[in-house]
Order: sequence, then C-alpha cells, then structure tokens
Amino acid sequence: MQKIKTKKQKDSDQRPSWDEYFMEISQIVAKRSTCLRRRVGAIIVKNRRILATGYNGTPTKISHCSDVGCIRIKLNVPSGQRHELCRGLHAEQNALLQAALYGISVEGASLYITNQPCLICAKMIINAGIREIVIADGYPDKLAEQFLKEAQIKVRRISVRL
Repeated sequence: MQKIKTKKQKDSDQRPSWDEYFMEISQIVAKRSTCLRRRVGAIIVKNRRILATGYNGTPTKISHCSDVGCIRIKLNVPSGQRHELCRGLHAEQNALLQAALYGISVEGASLYITNQPCLICAKMIINAGIREIVIADGYPDKLAEQFLKEAQIKVRRISVRL
C-alpha cells in the first residue's frame, strides 16, 4: 500500500519543475556520449512531451572516439573552433536528425541542452523552427549567441545538477 503524506513535503521531496525535469533528462542523455572532450545531451520538447533526444557521438556504424581516439585532441584544436575536424555529431544535431528520421515536426518546440549550441547547431535550430533553448552551461561561441538573438529564439539558462 502506498503511504500518503499528510504534512507538507520537504523541499527535497518536491516534484521538479518542468524545466528541472527536462534538464535532468538531458543530463542523463549526455551520459550516452562517446566524446572524450565534452558530454552533451539534448532533448526536444513540445507541449511537455519529449519528441526526440540526442547526445554527442559518432554517426551510426562509425567507430566511437572513445574506441579510436579523438582527432581534435590529437590536433590540439581549441574548444569552439574547427567543428568539421571531429568524428562526431553534436547532441542537438542528433536530436534534430532523430526527429527527422521518424517524421516528427519540431516546429515551435523547445530544446533542452546541457551546453549552449555552437554556430553550426544554432543555424540548424533556427531553420528547424525551434522557438526556445534552455541550457545548463555556456559554450565559447559568441556568434551563435548573436544568431539566436537575431532569429528571436529565446535562450534561458537554468541551474540543475543531478
């Protein structure tokens, strides 16, 4: 039998807000990442329903960086630069591709992601019709920030830790 609390619950027992809930899920999704430099997770949400998830890692049927090593580490490529020199896709790219693969429209949806998108991802997000991005951490890409602002995509930062 389930015990029902009659007194006010403690803060630690409270249900998370929707933002906290979705951000915590994106942090769990990030644990699937095979990237050796940064683990990132993303989920696309519309009407409080998860449409797609993605984490940063290599395309299907391509060896993982965790197995064969990181090109970017070998070449000493700074974070936020030369994204084409990478075996993997970014988390938000994978989430958008999963939605496309299964025929799911993401227009008007929100993207919860553990890190701010880079410029390449920002452009994809803009054209996919995402209306809002909720991030937990930053990323060194000021141009991406400018593009998202110009496209009038709302970007919010929340602090949630598992």
